[in-house]
Amino acid sequence: ADVASLRIVEIAGFSLDGGTLIYPFTFTLRDLVQKVAGKRVAQTLIFAAAGVNVVMALLFLAVANLPADMVVGPQIEFGAVLAPVWRIVTASIIAEVISELIDTEVYSRWVARMGDRKQWGRVLSSNAVSVPIDSAIFVLIAFGGVLPGSVVFEIFWVNVLVKVLITFISIPWIYLVKPDPVVQS
Repeated sequence: ADVASLRIVEIAGFSLDGGTLIYPFTFTLRDLVQKVAGKRVAQTLIFAAAGVNVVMALLFLAVANLPADMVVGPQIEFGAVLAPVWRIVTASIIAEVISELIDTEVYSRWVARMGDRKQWGRVLSSNAVSVPIDSAIFVLIAFGGVLPGSVVFEIFWVNVLVKVLITFISIPWIYLVKPDPVVQS
């Protein structure tokens, strides 16, 4: 999603970063992990994902700074395309950690209050809180001051809309896994 977010696309006349086409599924996937393995594992997964993003960005930086094989050509496009990834990765990590930890807490409170009833509500309530927070943090850090304000604002609202639509698509997934009776969500 971080690499795809380097490209701003237009869908139905609206601006959207490309990463938003896949990233929203992570909210419900995190809910599934929490349902099966518990809150602590879900929190660990959030920080592990942030670490993987840092490793990815460091790898891109290292590869971009290695000498190119001139038999193939200078390959300057690699660095030109992937150099901006640091801004995206920074935005992504900050937004992801904050919003996913909030998502985890809202999910936990829903489970504590509702138990196994209305499992769809776990996904809907946790995403309803975390999605706008994630979008605001990500869009402001990734694109604020780089793109025109009107485009940043449009990317924010379209991000939220796409994430909400994907939330509704992914709600049934919560019924695909059985919770571990020993694990507390």
